[in-house]
Amino acid sequence: MKPVPATQAATMDAATLDAQAIRMMQEKQKSRILRAWLACGIFFMALPGTLLGFTNLLTISAHRGAVSLPQAWMEGHGHAQVFGWIGSFVLGIGFYSQPARGRAALRLQLATLLLWEPAVALRWFANIYSWHWRTLVPLTAMMELAAILLFLSAARQHKRAVAAPGAQRTSLPPWMMAVLMSTAGLAGVVFFNAYECARLALYGANPAFPHAVDQHYLVLLGWGFLAPVVWGFSLRWLTVLLGLPPLRSRLFVAALLLDAAGVIAGLFGSTLAATILLVAAASACVAAMRIFARPIAPARTRGVHPSFAFFARIPYFWLVIASLLGLWAALADRAGGIWGASRHALTVGFAATMVFTIGPRILPNFIGVVGIFSRRLMAAALVFLQLGCTLRVASEPLAYEGIAGFAWKLLPVSGMLELGGVLLFALNLVLTLAVGKSAFLPQAHAPASPDGPSLMNGMMPTPAATNGIATHRLPPL
Repeated sequence: MKPVPATQAATMDAATLDAQAIRMMQEKQKSRILRAWLACGIFFMALPGTLLGFTNLLTISAHRGAVSLPQAWMEGHGHAQVFGWIGSFVLGIGFYSQPARGRAALRLQLATLLLWEPAVALRWFANIYSWHWRTLVPLTAMMELAAILLFLSAARQHKRAVAAPGAQRTSLPPWMMAVLMSTAGLAGVVFFNAYECARLALYGANPAFPHAVDQHYLVLLGWGFLAPVVWGFSLRWLTVLLGLPPLRSRLFVAALLLDAAGVIAGLFGSTLAATILLVAAASACVAAMRIFARPIAPARTRGVHPSFAFFARIPYFWLVIASLLGLWAALADRAGGIWGASRHALTVGFAATMVFTIGPRILPNFIGVVGIFSRRLMAAALVFLQLGCTLRVASEPLAYEGIAGFAWKLLPVSGMLELGGVLLFALNLVLTLAVGKSAFLPQAHAPASPDGPSLMNGMMPTPAATNGIATHRLPPL
């Protein structure tokens, strides 16, 4: 083999370094836009979402019922929480995970951001103040629909690798099935919202969905989008981080099918059948993922509080509780307290607890920061959230259903605890974004990981795991 001349080798090295520099710049740009998504999500989580929810709870507790509180206010709170917080996080991480780079991809993501975030803010404003709501409510719904269509358009360009001729075609991994189902659920939620908002503008008396429509909307939002997206994230990261035994794949696929059947039954008004199917789906998911089984490897708690392994299992306890409360509500709810407890267990106990737990472990890698700002703030936020959620879920049926009058006094306490947890989590993320140590370091200075190879390969990629740039490397999970 002939040796490469020195001048040719130098030219090749220079070209390689130029390509690496360009790709590193592109990764930094993607991280900056992800920071914008996260910052918007933190804003909606802390202010229009949780703060409004807390004021609503104070009003309900003072009047011992939700009759005096406008339904539009509660829907504005929920929209800001799910679309503004969880939606922003999911869309931001979804865009970051896509391999597309360059100006066209960045412009598409920026356009989605500029449609989604103002739409959520205007929807909250219209629900609270009812100012020109017949125009603003359908307008914001169409903006959110356009943003989702842009996101789906970008996702379509990310195709699976074509198998070599003669190679056996592999099936989708279970985590990807859950992610695809959650994406379909999010698209369904946005289409449903756009249709009903148009009807509301034409025929409604105020900017709030009728009760029956809201029931259908919430089952699609909670079990069609939130549940499968958390299942997908858990399979991709949590099973490895906790050292869980192998997934029971067939049982997990059955859980997805049961969940889909439950959502469809709920959309068609078969409430009892829907809740039975959702109890089966939640139980099958927990059994399939073996969340509470004895681990086969030590938990990977590098960069987070040592209580990570404990708190990472709690969401699946809340998932089962939420499904059982839903079944109880279908059989016995009279004043909305049991339904409220079920939804709170799902949104706060399940979804928010998972974000509070796994977020500090993975988000720093996405935004190019070495680690979360404070492990103690992470643990404190989780403790406050769990105390508040437990008190809320336990006291809401007692208060609303007239079982125990003292429970009305516990609701504001639960709200204060949850608000404290949310603000601590938001503060921790803001400080991480603002003063976190950059992970775009020369490879020679990159910290070694005791946890082995990065978990990011195959899904939400870090710059190093994706393109092999030698000039910088994010610390592996």
